[in-house]
Amino acid sequence: MPRASRRRGDAALRHADTLRFVLFEARPAGLLFHQLTRASDLTPSQARSGLAALRDVIADQGWPPLIWSRSDGYQIGAERAALEAYERKVIKEKLTEFRRFITGTVAPHAAAHPGDKWVRHITAQLNSIESTLDLVNSY
Repeated sequence: MPRASRRRGDAALRHADTLRFVLFEARPAGLLFHQLTRASDLTPSQARSGLAALRDVIADQGWPPLIWSRSDGYQIGAERAALEAYERKVIKEKLTEFRRFITGTVAPHAAAHPGDKWVRHITAQLNSIESTLDLVNSY
């Protein structure tokens, strides 16, 4: 199920359409953010809003995915190797983010309030997420 975006206004959808056109014109190469804003004639804020809306539109329409890499920038419809590298990078980032949240916020909360129903629940859920991401990351 596609996520709901707060950036679903008419302007964001127009910006998404502009960015999609620019990225399809650049294919198979990608565009760095500054190149994307220059080629689309959008402000950085409009481009960020358009990228968020574009991800939602892509998910709704079943179009080729939008990915980003430091070396190539934003790309639509990248090859399998680039898609896998992007997915691995995102999973690794999320795993690190969850681990820092668990050790920096949830664990101290659990130590301070060991009988709290909420903290027991959130600890169990986050440990499950961490375990799943770790399993996928090690594949």
